[in-house]
Amino acid sequence: MTSPRDVVVLGSTGSIGTQALDLVRANPDRFRVVGLTAGGSNQELFDAQVREFAPAYSGLGEDASTEAAGMACDVVLNGITGAVGLRPTLAALDAGNTLALANKESLIIGGPVVTTRARPGQIVPVDSEHAAVAQCLRGGSPQEVRRLVLTASGGPFRGRTREQLADVRPEDALNHPTWSMGPVITVNSATLVNKGLEVIEAHLLFGIDFDNIEVVVHPTSVVHSMVEFHDGSTLVQASPPTMMIPIALGLSWPDRVPDAAPPVDWTKQETWEFFPLDDAAFPAVGLAREAGQRGGTAPAVYNAANEVCVEAFLAGDIAFTSIVDTVGAVLADHAPLPIGAELDVDDVLAADAWARQQARTTLAQA
Repeated sequence: MTSPRDVVVLGSTGSIGTQALDLVRANPDRFRVVGLTAGGSNQELFDAQVREFAPAYSGLGEDASTEAAGMACDVVLNGITGAVGLRPTLAALDAGNTLALANKESLIIGGPVVTTRARPGQIVPVDSEHAAVAQCLRGGSPQEVRRLVLTASGGPFRGRTREQLADVRPEDALNHPTWSMGPVITVNSATLVNKGLEVIEAHLLFGIDFDNIEVVVHPTSVVHSMVEFHDGSTLVQASPPTMMIPIALGLSWPDRVPDAAPPVDWTKQETWEFFPLDDAAFPAVGLAREAGQRGGTAPAVYNAANEVCVEAFLAGDIAFTSIVDTVGAVLADHAPLPIGAELDVDDVLAADAWARQQARTTLAQA
């Protein structure tokens, strides 16, 4: 019998972190927690986790997460939300640890800063869509792939026109029909900014051109994504809506954890529906494509401006449609890096800071 994998969980009190610890509890022979960090918003829960798992290292804040990510361990689960996850992501990669990446923002804003630090296979995606793609890609060689198809639930406002979105409230946006997530990612799902970020993430993870990455709306979230091969066949990864399977794969890749989550019940009637994306009502995906194709610091600007706008929306200060409108305006004002300039961490963080201030200025002038 092999020894348990030593696991560091960053963002342990969030949705991904708490589910990961549930998985550890259920599989003590497979996983051992050696590091726990969190942002500090739920001190009571964090203290309880530290008492229960007694990790070798625990701490609060970005510096603590960066230190923990660089520990000697088998896998680091980065479950932090937002751009603050960048330095911990880099620390995990530099230490040679396998990185189970739920913090998509660090890859998206870092781009080549992150990908050039990673050895082949070192980053294991924990987003359900990218975990699905990674599983489907086992069915063929990279040369056989025609396109990736990412599925989107459509969020709580699927089918509404842009005009009908103008008056939606934060509580409406937080009422996701199929997933239970934190407030920021739930709003991002409602605007489809999250899907836009995932398009950029898929490009960076799998090396697929943006023109060969599609998004379709699949309301029940049973099919998590698909890979189409050049012979016309398509492989689909399906399971009921749960993050337990991608989290389990992230911690145990390339192995599977038995009974990580219940499978689809094939004895019951099941209908899968797919719809085209309404770009007029939900322009966030197209905007993300533009940012991804521009490259450099543009993805960091897209993400940072959105984080500011989501915070303002949840505070009741701006309209729902102002989120993506403002992101687009900030992107339009962003000056790209000079041609041939090599992106570094300072460039990314400077663009992040500029975009946040520009978003606040733009909102104040609206």
